[in-house]
Amino acid sequence: MGFIKRTEDFVCENCGALVKGNGFTNHCPNCLFSKHVDKETPGDRKSSCLGLMEPVAVETKAGSFSVVHRCLKCGKTIKNKAGDKDNFEELLKLSQKG
Repeated sequence: MGFIKRTEDFVCENCGALVKGNGFTNHCPNCLFSKHVDKETPGDRKSSCLGLMEPVAVETKAGSFSVVHRCLKCGKTIKNKAGDKDNFEELLKLSQKG
């Protein structure tokens, strides 16, 4: 099964920002935190964990950025494409970690 597009607005559980979803939004563009809602396929919303996912790194590949998230509840790590509305200062801070 592939990606499931879902247009959902949400309030970030880390910083409280109201996030307008576009069908591909999976993290807060302000603080870059996410929520562990998908189990196997992006968009499936089948995870029972529901932990907050902390941005821990940024990776670059072919000129695009991905945010690496680690779940604070279960430890699962996933990569998500950075969005064009993501806070560049936060991306920069993450890229300088490590």
